[in-house]
Amino acid sequence: MATKAKQSKRPRKESPDATELLVLELQEIHNAESQLTRVGPRLSKAIESDKLIKMMDERLEEGERIIKEIEVVFEEMEESPGRKKNVAAEGLINDAREHVQEIETGPSLDAVLIGAIQKTEHYCIAAWGTAKALGAAVGQKTAVRAMDRALKVGGEFDKRLTALAENEITPALLTQGSQTEDEGAGRQQRGNGGGERRAST
Repeated sequence: MATKAKQSKRPRKESPDATELLVLELQEIHNAESQLTRVGPRLSKAIESDKLIKMMDERLEEGERIIKEIEVVFEEMEESPGRKKNVAAEGLINDAREHVQEIETGPSLDAVLIGAIQKTEHYCIAAWGTAKALGAAVGQKTAVRAMDRALKVGGEFDKRLTALAENEITPALLTQGSQTEDEGAGRQQRGNGGGERRAST
C-alpha cells in the first residue's frame, strides 16, 4: 500500500504534440543564443588570434539574428520565449569560461576555445535541425526557413573554425611548445656549465 501511495504522488508525465515540441525547441535555442550573446564578448577579449576574434564576432552577430528570427516565429504562433534556462548550453558555455580563467592568453587558450566553440556549435546544429524538422511537420514555414539558414551558416562556420585550427592555431601551439623546450634545455646547459666551472677551481 505504501508503495502505491508513493507512486501516486509522482508528477504525471506529459505528451506534448509536435507544435508544442517545436515551441519548446525554439525556446531552448532562443535561450542558448541569448546566453552566448551575453558571454561571447568576454570570451573574445581572452582570444589572441585576430582571425578567431573576427569569427567570434561574426558568430555573435549570427546569434542575434537567430534570436530575432525565432521571435518572429513566436509572434506567428502566439507564443513567447519563456524563462526556462537551457542547462545544456549553459554547461558548454561555462566550460569555455573556466578555460579562460585557467589558461593564459595565447595559442593554448585559442586552441581550447576553438574546441569549446565548436562543441557549442555542434549542439546548436543539432537543435536547429530538430526545430527545422518539427517546423516542417507542422507547416511552420518561417521556422523552417530560419533554421535552414542557421544550419547552412553554422555548418560553414564550423568548417572555418577547423581550418583556422589546422592552419594557424595548432602550428602556433607547436611552435610555442618547441620554444619552451629550447628555453628549458638552455637553462639546463647553463646550469651544467656553471657546475663544471666550480668543479675545476
